[in-house]
Amino acid sequence: MLDLAELWSPIRLTLELATVTTAVLLVVGTPIAWWLARSTARWKEAVAAVVAVPLVLPPTVLGFYLLIFLGPDGPGGWFAEFFGGRSLAFTFEGLVIGSVIYSLPFVVQPIRIAFESFGERPLEVAATLRAPPWDVFWSVAVPLARPGFITGAVLGFAHTVGEFGVVLMIGGNIPNETRVLSVAIYDYVETLRWAEANILAGGMLAFAFVVILATMVLQKRIKRSGS
Repeated sequence: MLDLAELWSPIRLTLELATVTTAVLLVVGTPIAWWLARSTARWKEAVAAVVAVPLVLPPTVLGFYLLIFLGPDGPGGWFAEFFGGRSLAFTFEGLVIGSVIYSLPFVVQPIRIAFESFGERPLEVAATLRAPPWDVFWSVAVPLARPGFITGAVLGFAHTVGEFGVVLMIGGNIPNETRVLSVAIYDYVETLRWAEANILAGGMLAFAFVVILATMVLQKRIKRSGS
């Protein structure tokens, strides 16, 4: 018989992880995207390449280095000691850190493109009206880049929901703590609990379809509003 409470636990944890990660990604990714869109530094694209590394790096490789970084002998362990812990590995906080790094390019790239798309003219007009830089950013740049923020938030949330290699490496399979949806499906398959695996996998398949459809509809609306 299906244990609904057991099935709900990884769903809840995944939604919490994706929500927190997306919020952190928007806070962290926005200034990075703004700098990449506006900077004329020669090493700008080197920074962009560092941000984009998770796109091509195998998740297990990234997870391995994050495990060292978050472990007892890494900076994560030193930081955890201030709060009475030994490590940030195999904790929800560690999953958030790993998810932010892994999903960062999916948020930074669309926001950067959105910042670059409206050019210099709106910012120059605001500057001639003596608007301070901070006000120009929030009152002009952010509203004009709203489609990029929406796309970045959707992609960041969806990518976090679908993570497997990174979260397994740095979080393991601890119920109610680090056992997210992808790990739960893997565990159910390994223990031949096909019914539970099918329910969760089917839910993620439906979620993926909805995300792709929503992204395509959003892109069409952006093109229409821009034309």
